[in-house]
This record gives sequence, structure tokens and C-alpha cells, in this order.
Amino acid sequence: MFYGSSLSSFVSDCNFLANFPFKATRLSDFESYSPLFFHVDFDILLLVKWWLCGGRFITFAFTMILQFCFTLINFHCLISLSLSVSFSIFLASFLSSPSTANSCNTHFSGSLSVQFSGTSQLGEGEMAQILAPSTQWQMRLPKTSTFGSPVATKMWSPLVLKQNRKGAAKGSGKFRVLALSENSTVNRLEKLLNMDVTPYTDKIIAEYVWIGGSGIDLRSKSRTLSKPVEHPSELPKWNYDGSSTGQAPGEDSEVILYPQAIFKDPFRGGNNILVICDAYTPAGEPIPTNKRARAAEIFSNKKVVDEIPWFGIEQEYTLLQQNVKWPLGWPVGGYPGPQGPYYCAAGADKSFGRDISDAHYKACLYAGINISGTNGEVMPGQWEYQVGPSVGIEAGDHIWISRYILERITEQAGVVLTLDPKPIEGDWNGAGCHTNYSTKSMREEGGFEVIKKAILNLSLRHKEHISAYGEGNERRLTGKHETASINTFSWGVANRGCSIRVGRDTEKNGKGYLEDRRPASNMDPYVVTSLLAETTLLYEPTLEAEALAAQKIALNV
Repeated sequence: MFYGSSLSSFVSDCNFLANFPFKATRLSDFESYSPLFFHVDFDILLLVKWWLCGGRFITFAFTMILQFCFTLINFHCLISLSLSVSFSIFLASFLSSPSTANSCNTHFSGSLSVQFSGTSQLGEGEMAQILAPSTQWQMRLPKTSTFGSPVATKMWSPLVLKQNRKGAAKGSGKFRVLALSENSTVNRLEKLLNMDVTPYTDKIIAEYVWIGGSGIDLRSKSRTLSKPVEHPSELPKWNYDGSSTGQAPGEDSEVILYPQAIFKDPFRGGNNILVICDAYTPAGEPIPTNKRARAAEIFSNKKVVDEIPWFGIEQEYTLLQQNVKWPLGWPVGGYPGPQGPYYCAAGADKSFGRDISDAHYKACLYAGINISGTNGEVMPGQWEYQVGPSVGIEAGDHIWISRYILERITEQAGVVLTLDPKPIEGDWNGAGCHTNYSTKSMREEGGFEVIKKAILNLSLRHKEHISAYGEGNERRLTGKHETASINTFSWGVANRGCSIRVGRDTEKNGKGYLEDRRPASNMDPYVVTSLLAETTLLYEPTLEAEALAAQKIALNV
């Protein structure tokens, strides 16, 4: 179909392209764009050839015979089309009337409707040169298009590749035609994003990251620093509009950011950094959603400092399809096979989102996060990574920045991250944030008795812990799917259905650590870690309360 124009520019464009320098390229590099059988509107094709041949029947017939011959020798449609049109241009230049030749200078633009079908017959390893001085001359495919969908030549336009005369590899013909997508060219935006500015300036970019008004959302913004920094104390305080994050009223919206921890920026690279901050009022008071300030007080207590508390946190999360908010790999509106084959599995029908998990793993290592492992979880589309052992307040900093990095990676991947503790109702596992914990006394000889005393204290403050262990946790802690009931405290050795689990090695060695399996995946690590330290090291129940609790949970201390 014509789009209100003639074909004059087709000839002039071909002449224009012919004058550009070629760039050496291997045809095999373009194999990913190999579906090159094009269906062309042949009524237009005939009209094009007739026009190019100046209306001469003999020339027209000759070009048709040429195309038929090229097709017989296994050239696909696009190649034979391009070759025959090229011969048409050549013949038109010599055989057509002067008036016809001069009409090529008239500026018009035309368009042909094309569609993918089949595969390319291009040979491997053949050297070619591409007439592509800029992306405007290359075939283009919008991101929304798919193979098999019709596109106009405004998006696609054939490129004729000519073999290098010097040292050219032998091929089945003198010309090749390739369709190059926009993605096959150098993406200028990506090039800028990956640009290393270190050789040109001492300035760096610092991404200030803080927790938003919901207590689980993460916010960030960037600023330029005059030089690289090594410690948070070297960073300036900053502010933001708290009324836009649900953390301050509109009439007094300024909230102050205090830099607390620095990590390398895996997205910008170089000397650029990510900065974990907590939030304060202009008067210097922690705002209600700032849980780090209270945790820092607990971890700075001498009793806690002397015990050197270690934390290993198992962060579970679920990946969702962007438009439907349904787990990655699940049929939309439907369900996969029952749980069993997905945990730590491999295979396209069992593992969904591994690239995101691996990308996050490497990004955390680059950033300096103490990530210790990752694995696929029981529910398909659900993953876990572990951070630790981390000491004191560091555990919370590392979990929060690892969550931020995961949010950024899923953003780039077009996948939604959720920390909902029970994303899918029914016979599916929820998502937790099991927290492994030990103190110096627990890790030394006789530590198992210290662990049992800590379990006793935890039983006495079960309700306080549950209320601080994450929103919606009641949907997860049902006593099923490897959880204990939210209403009942329990403990056991190697029992994943208990509130507190002790490992076999800990029992055998008489020292080690405990695992609190109650925290939800959306828990605040500052709250959970500081509460564990407070309950086990600073809380002092009465002897009577201890005795009753020990009897209730069958614990001999």
C-alpha cells in the first residue's frame, strides 16, 4: 500500500546509501535476527519494477526473470527482491528516457507492508559490509512488535550488504540483505548509563536511600559530591519532602536525612555510592518510621556490645508478572502443578526468575553486602537470599540496602517484587524472613544452656515479638507450610514447624545458634534484630515467670 507518496525517493535513497563507507561485519553476528523471509505486496512490487524500468516491457520482463532465477537458487524473497530492484535501478539509469531518469531527483517517500515468515538462508562466517552510517538507515522494530506482526518501512527498511572485495569469503552471491533491529545497534542511552566518568572528574554520585512512610517502601535520590568518601561522617546531611512520603505534614514537610552506612553502587560503578540513611525532624528527633535510631541505642548498650551478637537473615521474596500481579512463571489466572518440584530446582518448567536472583547476588557482592547465599523456594516464583553473619546494627543496614538493590533490578527487568508474607492464599508456602541469632556466650563451650535460657525469655515476650514481626503475618503463621501457629510459642531441634528451631549440630556440639522462624518477609530488620538482642540480653524476668514458662514449653534450663 502507498501512504500518499511516490517512489522517487526509493531510488534517490539507494543512490545516497551507495555513497556511504561500508563497515566490516560478519553475517553470523546477525543470526539472532534471521527470520528474513518477507512477504511483499506484489501489486506494489510490480508497480515499483515497472516504474523503475521506465515503463519498458523488455526491461520489466528481464528484471522479473532475474528475481525468479534468484529465488530458484535458494535466495530468499528479500534478497531476490533487493537484487532485482538493484538491477532495475541499473537498467533504468541506462535504458529509460531522460525524463524518467531525471524524475528520480523528485523528493517523495513511500512505504511497503512487510511481514516475517520463516528463517534466513544466510551463510555463516561470511564477511559483509553494511550501509548503515547511522541508526536512521537501519531496519527498526519497536519494542511492542513481535515476529509475525506486520510493520511498515518506517520501522524497517532493507540494508544491502556488499562483500569486501579484499579478502572476501566465498559466498553464494555478491550481495546479502539483512534486517537489523534497533537492539542490534549500539544503544546510546545504555552507553551513557555505563559511562565511567572517573577519568574526567573527581566528583561522584551518592544515592541517598531511606525507608518511606509505610515502613517497608524504599525511597532514594541522588546528589553530587566533590570527591570520593570512605566513611558516612564525611557525607553531608540532606533533606526531603516528607509530606510526599507520608512522613510529615504539608505545612512542616522537611525531613532530614542522616547518612549511616556506605555501599558501592553496582548500577553506576566507579567511585559512586549507595548511602543508607535514617530520618529525623529538623529538631533532631527520630521520626516515627525511623526504627534504626532505637536499634542503635540497644546495640550500643555495653552488655550487648560485649556479647557481639551475630545475625544471619534469610530474606524470602516473590516475583510477580508486572501487568497482572500474579507470580512469575504461573499461567495468568491459573495455577502451576502442586508444590514439590520447585524448591532449589532447575529447568524452565520449575525455576522462574533465576536471572534476577543471580543478578542480585552479584550486585550485592559488588556493593559490599555480606550476602552468603541464595536459592529457589518451595513456591514457584519465590526466592530466598541470606545475609550474614552480620554484627549488631550492620545486619539491618545490609538487609535494607539489599532490598533496595533487588527493587532496582526487578524494576529494570519489568518484574514486580513483593514481600507479602502470604502472596497466594491456599496450599502454597508463605514468605518469611527467618533470623538466625547467636551471642558470644552461645558460641562458646556450654553455649547450649545459654541458648535455652534465651528461648525461655523469648517465650515470655512472644506477643511483643509477633506484633513487631511484620504486617499480615497472621496469614502466614497458621501451623501449616513449615510454620508454627501465631498464637502459640514452641521450640524444637530440627523442627521447622516451631517458633524457634535449634539445629542438630548445635545440640550435638553443645553450642551454636538459634533460628527465629516467626518474622515475616516484610519485617523491619532493625526491629527484629534489636528486639532479639533486647529480649535475650537485657530483659530480666522474675524467677517465678521463668519457672512457669519453662514448665509450659517443656524446657529444662
